Amino acid sequence: QVQLVESGGGVVQAGDSLRLSCAASGFTFSNYGMTWFRQAPGKEREFVAVISPAGSRSGHTDSVKGRFTISRDNAKNTVYLQMNSLRPEDTAVYYCGKVRSAYQMDGNPYDMDYWGKGTLVTVSS
Repeated sequence: QVQLVESGGGVVQAGDSLRLSCAASGFTFSNYGMTWFRQAPGKEREFVAVISPAGSRSGHTDSVKGRFTISRDNAKNTVYLQMNSLRPEDTAVYYCGKVRSAYQMDGNPYDMDYWGKGTLVTVSS
């Protein structure tokens, strides 16, 4: 069965960096776009970044552009989120999501069919 397992979260200070990982199994990883979303306390889940199946194209929400970078290693079935210059407002649970349709790059949460359980990132000021 499909499994997505996030790791790499933690407690950091403003300005620090973290790299999140999402290990995938149970499907042909290189055929599917992958995403990162986040959900802060009391807020809805929001899109962070998306990457195409081959990793040649990506997109990031405006609030993280220039600070966060999504990437993937199809040989390791893993998608990453490199987060630099972290801010307190980046505090959230970060989730990776699998795009439902093969060969698509999509950032709509309703177009994801599997989610990981999330990893908590806390940024102190």
